[in-house]
Amino acid sequence: MSQINASASGTYAFDDQFKVNRLGYGTMQLTGEGTWGPYDDPNNAVSVIKKAVDLGINFFDTADSYGPWFADRYLAEGLKSASNRDEIFISDKVGQTRQGPGVWTPHGEPNYLRQQVEVSLMTLGIDHEDLLFLHRIDSHFSVAEQVGELKKLQDEGKIKHIGLSQVTVGQIKEAQKYAKIDAVENLYNVSDHRDDDVLDYAESQHMAFVPWFPLNTGKLTGANSPLAKIADKYKASPAQIALAWLLKRSGNVLPIPGTSSVAHLEDNVTAASIKLSDDDFKAITNLGVSNR
Repeated sequence: MSQINASASGTYAFDDQFKVNRLGYGTMQLTGEGTWGPYDDPNNAVSVIKKAVDLGINFFDTADSYGPWFADRYLAEGLKSASNRDEIFISDKVGQTRQGPGVWTPHGEPNYLRQQVEVSLMTLGIDHEDLLFLHRIDSHFSVAEQVGELKKLQDEGKIKHIGLSQVTVGQIKEAQKYAKIDAVENLYNVSDHRDDDVLDYAESQHMAFVPWFPLNTGKLTGANSPLAKIADKYKASPAQIALAWLLKRSGNVLPIPGTSSVAHLEDNVTAASIKLSDDDFKAITNLGVSNR
């Protein structure tokens, strides 16, 4: 296990100062049921974060709405003693309100977005956001108002990079009128890659593409399924092959599988070393749902 390291996934440079290992970690599972309330074993949550650092993960994705706030607290605690803390990059998200387990309501009022950023800075114990996503575009406010407020915070030095989550190519282009967009975080995985056009546009614009729900293999698993047969060929699990497929899809893809288990975390990081052949990559691509 000591040889397992996220560095095998390759690197992605956000700027001249920050180059991250492409296989990251998402904190969403470090909460209660329905992404609501505290995780039932906070010490374990912190231990998973620390283990992720030990395994070479230096890109962590979180959001104030995870809990809300609880995942951020565990992340801050887990990173506090990291010897390479200055080399760890955090992507955060604002723009969602929570009314209970499994309930998410976008709210993009500019003053609220500003408040979320300020509170997140305190909770995470940082003086700026490395990457801040607008979690969802709120139709009650213009893109100019929402992205424009993030641009103001960027100009104030509180945000380095601005991203958008769950958007279309058209929405990205609209947002680019008001700020430089450096990343997109959309639903994307081996089972469902209907946002191929968004990924391709992000690549053309030198934007990172962060696929959420990266381990979903949908109905592609099973003893006799094509994905399982390819996994057997590489002596891997279907989930590991799903991550390897994402890493091969494009150099700007940064998967962020989340887990509350150290063993599962190690399994995920092992996927960084799996190099799919071109033929197997194409075969897997043809299994999923795509707009192509």
